[in-house]
Order: sequence, then structure tokens, then C-alpha cells
Amino acid sequence: MANEPHFPGFKLPTHPTLKKSRETQGFFTPVEDLIAQVHSVLPMRVLPIIFLPGIMGSNLRMTAERQKQMGRKANIAWRPDSIAEAERLLRGNAAMRQTQLDPQTTEVDVYDPLRNPTGDVNETADTRHDVIKVKHNLPLEVGINSPLLMDDPITARPRKSKAQKARERGWGEVFYKSYQTILEMCEQRLNTAFSGGKLDSWWTNIVNVPPIEWQAHSQPNLSPLDESALRKAVTNCWFPVHAMGYNWLESNRRSGIRVAERINHLIRQYQDQGFRCEKVIIVTHSMGGLVARALIHPKIGNMNEKVLGVVHGVMPAIGAGAAYKRMRCGFEDPGLVSLSPIASVTAKVLGNFGPEVTAVLGNAPGGLELLPSQAYGNNWLRVTHRGKTLKSLPKNADPYEEIYKLRGKWFGLLREEWINPAETEFGSSFENTCAHLDQAKAFHNEIACTYHDNSFAHYGADLKRAAWHKVVWDIAGDAEIANVEALKIVSDDGQGSLCLIAPGVQPSSCAAGPKFMARMQGPCDAGDQTVPLHSAEHQLQSGKFRGVFRQSGYEHQDSYKDDRALRSTLYSLVQIAQRMTWAE
Repeated sequence: MANEPHFPGFKLPTHPTLKKSRETQGFFTPVEDLIAQVHSVLPMRVLPIIFLPGIMGSNLRMTAERQKQMGRKANIAWRPDSIAEAERLLRGNAAMRQTQLDPQTTEVDVYDPLRNPTGDVNETADTRHDVIKVKHNLPLEVGINSPLLMDDPITARPRKSKAQKARERGWGEVFYKSYQTILEMCEQRLNTAFSGGKLDSWWTNIVNVPPIEWQAHSQPNLSPLDESALRKAVTNCWFPVHAMGYNWLESNRRSGIRVAERINHLIRQYQDQGFRCEKVIIVTHSMGGLVARALIHPKIGNMNEKVLGVVHGVMPAIGAGAAYKRMRCGFEDPGLVSLSPIASVTAKVLGNFGPEVTAVLGNAPGGLELLPSQAYGNNWLRVTHRGKTLKSLPKNADPYEEIYKLRGKWFGLLREEWINPAETEFGSSFENTCAHLDQAKAFHNEIACTYHDNSFAHYGADLKRAAWHKVVWDIAGDAEIANVEALKIVSDDGQGSLCLIAPGVQPSSCAAGPKFMARMQGPCDAGDQTVPLHSAEHQLQSGKFRGVFRQSGYEHQDSYKDDRALRSTLYSLVQIAQRMTWAE
């Protein structure tokens, strides 16, 4: 594998389940064919890489009851790789989104070819996880070819394609278009670093390259990775890459517990196959970082001793002002900011209007945990008029009580009439959302200081990719405002434009009486268009990270398509792997 001798010939797929990879399946050729068939034998040591995606990055399916209620042929609740499904949600109203994306009736759409839990008798698990519906059916293409992920010979029984093998590792349960690059790069590069004793040429992008090239922060100071350190980290070990989706509508606390169960099962599975598997390495994107912190917390997932280290990518460590903005004003119009096609699809599907987003996230504990937490600090929500700040909140470092649970205040988080457009009898109400907010507050306080000792992070610190640290409502007009808190909403377009009236003025006389137009201001703080540097920087300020990369040039959802993010991740993974001490 990573340090295998180089033999000319046709490489055969490696099967971990066949006598600890000591057995493989070849094929007959004509006697004139003298090309050797090469069998790669896996090392006995296994160090799995576990990828945890961000919010909206895990595919979800709905219960049979909810599928029947919605009159659907199949049980897909969320699958952003499918343009057909995305278009269905785009056409749907807020009530439809609330019904389809209900944390009580959804679960991760895992690959299960034995039971085929697709909700459609004509659709197999392989079809569900193999199809990306752009306009026509196109197969999920694994763009690498290695002994671990290679099509079996046509003579093999049973015969699996490399895409099926990737699906068994969870690659089909995450937003594949967004995460394919990081999954493939980790799988390929960590397992083929050396061949015939020589360093693979790709690694010259990392070996002996100063980490400052990927915008490493000076504290702590990071040294270049040398070839001997890489060789030591990968020799006699293989690194299978797994993706583990989670229900991003549920609380991250619950997701941490469920991911812990899956990792424990995975470790036992490798051990049952005869390999030495003791720990895993976690790589996260965005909200996946919160799940990872729950995963290692002693009172939640309690997996700290089984996790060798964590690489956090673009994590909203203490929340993000964008969560407030999007629940009030919808996701950003891709025409206003340079969102990628992938980012624009996910943004549009969840909602370009506040009522659409609130109908989903207002009922989703996981989504509410992306709001700025108490650690975010004071005075980030502001009301301005003629260049002056009339009000700023929170004052007492408790946005849950001072902003989110406010009732009857035009600048509060929740428009009550937006919470339950489906008019469900149970589970959706202002009071229910407040209960979720209490849980979010407790969760953030619980994980506030929880970071793995062997952690690295990368995140956006780019003024050209501005994000909302401060969220500002600006009131236009020259008229004096006697009491900004007492203003009432007459109209709200759901995209950040409000008509407000002074107390005592009847809405019907808005045109004649004093009125004020308030507009949500654009982002103006460094970040990645979603997570502000202010939040991500909590990782650096914690003093617990072995390396931090403050980067520029990428948008939040697309971060793992950026060369600097990818290379800093591979660098970090090797640094983590070097600290593995195997039990004898």
C-alpha cells in the first residue's frame, strides 16, 4: 500500500474481508498474455479517516408514514446531489419544507443493499446511492483507482464496483458533489504516498513546503513536513476513508452519540476481520465540527480515547450571525455574492425567504445550534439610524433570552407566524422553538472548552468573502425615532426589508402616519461568506490546537475544493497520524 514495492503488471483489487487481504480474485487470460496480475497485501494496522459533513451535507430520508402523507413515490427528504429533488423543494412553499424536513420523521439515508430502504419497490439502494440526477441519470463516479477502490474483475463472485465499495464506506450518504474531492484525496494520497520505496510526486506539494504557504498562523509555529516523517506516519498502516452522515435537523448532541455508536461498530468490524484497529481520525466540515466535539465529550459521545485527532474545517465554533440573518431574511441571492453553483443550489433549496428558512430551522434543534452562542459576546445585533447605533444586543451575553426568545419585538429572531405554516397539531410552536433554544444554549455551554488535544483547524479569514459577525438593521429616513423598541412591523418581504410604524399608529394609516423602512445590511466582516472569523477564531484563542490555518479564497460550502484547504488538511492528517502509538 503506502510503502509497497513496485511490481509491473495489472493491479488486482484488494479485499480486506478475504483472509485479512491475503487473498484476492484474479482472472484467466490467453496464454499469449504475459502481463502479471499483482496482488497488494494490506498492512495489519488500520487507522480509519472519518469524514463528518456540515449542515445540509447529509442525505436524509423520511418515514413511511410521512412519505404516504406527502404522496411521494420514494422517501427522499433531502438529497442535494439530485437536481430533480432540489427542483421539487424549490417549487415547494414553507409548509411543504416544514413537513418534508421534520427532525421527528427523518433519518440519514444510509446505504443498505440488503433491505433497500428507499420507499420505492422499483428503486434499489444501489440505484438510490448511484444516481446523481442532473438532467439525466448519471452514475456516481469515483474518480480514483487504487487497490482499495477498484472495480472487481468480471469473473469475481460476488462482483463489486469501486462505487459500491465507496458506498459501503458511506460516501453515498453525504453531499457527494461537494465532498468528493476531499474523500478521494485522503483515500488516494495517504494510501499511495510511496511506491517502490520512492515518494509519490504529488507529495512534493506538501513535503518540505513551509505551512505558511497554506496561510498557517504563527502561533503555534508549524514546521515543514519532511519525507522521513511522512514515511514513518504511513508505513505499515492503511487509511480507509469513511463518511458518516448525521441528521443535521436533530441536535448535535444526539448526532455525536449516534456517530460514536457507528465508530465503535466500525472499529469492531475491522478487528473482527483480523486487523489491528484501535483509533480513528476525524475530519469535519462546518457543523460537523460541533458533532465531533460532542463525539469526544466525556458526557456525550465519550470517544476521546478512540479518536487520535481531529481536523476541523470552517467550523462555526461559537455560532454565526448568518444563522439569525437567514432565519429573518432567507439565504443570500447568489447574484449578490459570488456563491458557487453548489452553494447556490443548497441555499436556494433551503429558502431565499425568511418564512421558508424559519419553517425548517425554527423546528430543527441542530439548525438553532448554529446561532451565535453566549461565547459570541455582546452587541453583535445592532439597529442603526442616520449613522448612529440606537440599540445593540445582547447586553448581558445571553442572546437566547435577549434576542431569540423575545416576543413582540420587531428585531427578535422569531416571527411567530412563520414557525408552523403546515399547521401541525404537535411539535411546532413558539414555545417548542424556545425549548429547542434552551437545549442549544445548554449544548454550547457543555462543549465550550471541548477540543481534542491533537487538533488542527482551517477556516476563512477573508475580507473579500465577508460574513456576518455583526448583524445590522439600518432604518432609513430623517424622521426622529422616539422609541426604537416600540416600533411595529407593518410589512416584511422576508428578504430583509421591513416597514415599521411608530406606537399608536394604526397599520391602515401607515401611508399617512410616521413610518420607517428598515433594511438588513450586508456582511462586512472577514470570513467565508457564512462563518465569520470572529467565531472560527475561538479555536485559535482556545490555545488547544496544534496548528491553525487562517485562509482566504474560498466560499464556505466549497472550502474542500480549495488547494490550500486540501493541502493543509493532508499536512494535518500526517501530523496527527505521527502520534499514533500502537498497542503491542
